[in-house]
Amino acid sequence: MTGAGEETVTEERPSIRPLVLLAAIVLARLGFGYQFQTVGSLGPTLIPLFGMDYTTFGKLIGAFALVGTFAALPLGLAGGRFGDRLILALGLALMVAGAVVSALGGGPEGIAAGRAICGVGGVAMVVIQGKVLADWFHGRWFMLAVSASVCAYSVGLGLGQLTQPPLAEAFGWPAAFLAGGVIQAAALGLFLASYRAPPLAAAPRRALAMPSARECLLVAIAGLVWAAYTAGYTGFLSYAPSLMALRGQGMALTGVVIAIATWGNVPPTLFGAGLANRYGAYRVFLIGTGAVVIGIAGSALTDWAVLWAVMLGVIGQIQPAVIQAVGTLSARVETRAAGMGIFYTVYYAAGTVVPMLCGIAADQAGGPAGALLCAAAVSALAIPAYALHRRMTSHAAMLVRA
Repeated sequence: MTGAGEETVTEERPSIRPLVLLAAIVLARLGFGYQFQTVGSLGPTLIPLFGMDYTTFGKLIGAFALVGTFAALPLGLAGGRFGDRLILALGLALMVAGAVVSALGGGPEGIAAGRAICGVGGVAMVVIQGKVLADWFHGRWFMLAVSASVCAYSVGLGLGQLTQPPLAEAFGWPAAFLAGGVIQAAALGLFLASYRAPPLAAAPRRALAMPSARECLLVAIAGLVWAAYTAGYTGFLSYAPSLMALRGQGMALTGVVIAIATWGNVPPTLFGAGLANRYGAYRVFLIGTGAVVIGIAGSALTDWAVLWAVMLGVIGQIQPAVIQAVGTLSARVETRAAGMGIFYTVYYAAGTVVPMLCGIAADQAGGPAGALLCAAAVSALAIPAYALHRRMTSHAAMLVRA
C-alpha cells in the first residue's frame, strides 16, 4: 500500500531466479560501497601524498555523487523507456570503467574523474535496483530483499577499509581502485546471466511516465531522509580513519572500528525490518537515527572509538530498510522508476555538497573532528524530514503500521 494508492500483491516465496537476481544486486551494492569508501580508506595516504587540505579531500569524496545529481531522474525515466536490464547493466559497466580511470588518473583530478563516472553508474544501478526488487519481491519478502541490499553496501564499506590500505601499501594506491572494478565486473556478469523481465512487468513505454505532483513531493522528502542518514554515516566512515590516525590509533584499531560500523550493522538492518513490522516504523526510525547522531558526535568529542562504533554501526542501523521502503513505494508501480530518479536526485545532490561542508568544517576546526560534528548535525535533519513525510500520508510507512 502506498501514499499514492493501494497496491495489491501476494507474498509467495520467491523462486530461484529472483534469488539469483537478488544476489547480483547484493554484489553490485557491495561493490558500490567498496568503491565509495576507497578515498576515505586511503585518506591517510592520499592527503599527504598530494598535499590536500580537508576541503579538497571532501570534494574528492563528493565527486562520487556530483554527476549523479543530474543523472538520477533522466536514468529513472530511461529505465521506463528502455527497460531495467539495459540501464542497470550500463550502470555496472560505468562503475567498472570509472575504477580504471581513477586508477590510471595519476592524482586528485584523475581520481575525481573516475569517481564521477562511477557515480553515474552507481545512480543507474541504485535507481533501477529498487524497482527491480519491488517487481520481484512483495510484502515481507520485499522488506527482506531491501534489507539485504542495504546491508551489502555497508559490507562493501567495511571490506574496503579492511583491504584497501594493505592493497595500497603492497601494490600502490591505484590497486585499491581497480579492486572495486573487479567486484562490479563480477556483478555485471551475474546480473546479465540472471535477469529476465518479471511476469507482470509492463513493456517499456515510448512516452515518459511521470509521477503526480504529490508523488514527486513524497519521494523528494523520502530522498531527504535517506540523504541525511547516509551523509552522517558516510561522513563517519570517510573522516574517522584520518581522525584516528591523528590520535595515534593504529591501523588495526581503525579496521576494528570500521568493521563494527559496517559489518556489525548486517544483523540489526535485517532485524530492523521485523522490528518495524512489530513495533512501528516511526519508533524504529527515531531510535536508529538518534543512535547515529550520538555515535558520530561522540566519536568526534572522545576517543572511545569502539563504543561509538557500536552505537553508530549496530543500534543506529535498524532503520535503513524502513527509509528505503518508504522511498520506493511513494510512487505507483507505473511511475516508480521515475520516482526513484527523484529520490536519488535529492540523495546525490546532498552527497555532493555535504562532504565538502564536512571538509570545510574540518579545516575551520583544525582537524577531522569538525567534519564529524558537521556530519552528526546533518544526520539529525532526517527526523523532521521523516516526520513531514509521515504527516503527509495516511501511513507512517508504506509497508507497516506506525
